[in-house]
Amino acid sequence: MTSTQNGGETPSRLIDAKIRELDDWRGQTLAAIRQVILQADPEVLEEIKWRGVPVWSHAGIICTGETYQRAVKMTFAKGAALADPAGLFNASLDGNTRRAIDFHEGDIVDEAALTALIRAAVAFNTAPKK
Repeated sequence: MTSTQNGGETPSRLIDAKIRELDDWRGQTLAAIRQVILQADPEVLEEIKWRGVPVWSHAGIICTGETYQRAVKMTFAKGAALADPAGLFNASLDGNTRRAIDFHEGDIVDEAALTALIRAAVAFNTAPKK
C-alpha cells in the first residue's frame, strides 16, 4: 500500500530509487529488510519521512530503515514494548520507547525472527488502547 509524495512519486518508487542509489551491501540489506516487511504485513503502508528515510506503518509507525556508512538501522517505534525472543534488538536499548537493529556488512537477515517482530509491532499498533 502506498501514498503519493511530492512530485507524484510514490514512496515505494522512492524506496526503490534509494536502494538502487546505495548500490552496495547497504542497498541489498535494505531491500532484504523491506521484502520481509512486505511479506509479514501485506497491508503495510510505505512512506518517506525525515529527509528520505523509508518508514513502514500500520495503524502507526512499525519501523524505519535508516542507512549509514557502516550500518543499516531498523528502528522500531514501539520496540521497547515488544517481546524479542530471538534477541534481534542490538541498538537503542536504553530508551523507554524505541529499539533498533543495526545490520552491518556481512550480517544475515533472520527472516523468521524479523517476521515475528514485525507482526508483533503490527499487533501492538492495532491492539485496543487502554
